Amino acid sequence: VQLQASGGGLVQAGGSLRLSCAASGRIFSGYGMGWFRQAPGKEREFVAAINYNGGSTDYADSAKGRFTISRDRAKNTVYLQMNSLKVEDTAVYYCARATRSGATSVQDEYGAWGQGTLVTVSS
Repeated sequence: VQLQASGGGLVQAGGSLRLSCAASGRIFSGYGMGWFRQAPGKEREFVAAINYNGGSTDYADSAKGRFTISRDRAKNTVYLQMNSLKVEDTAVYYCARATRSGATSVQDEYGAWGQGTLVTVSS
């Protein structure tokens, strides 16, 4: 099971980043995917999720209107487009594969996790 997250970096407040998560084929198809983040000193929290075919999404309140999750089934990749970034978005972002096909915000419903990519938003 391999999930490889990338795309993090340093960006100024108000800027944008796009995170990518490449998955091996057998663990991607048919499963929901999600993005979570963990800021220094805080617990990991839900950011966004997408169902197995991209037809349904879910967002944390903090991400609504600014972040967009999508998936490319041909490339076995899920994306998180982050716009209007804020300092409080600074965190390590993790992609994960759900144990079911739907878009879920529940961490316990994810069975595979990537290694994380650091997003730092400066003021």
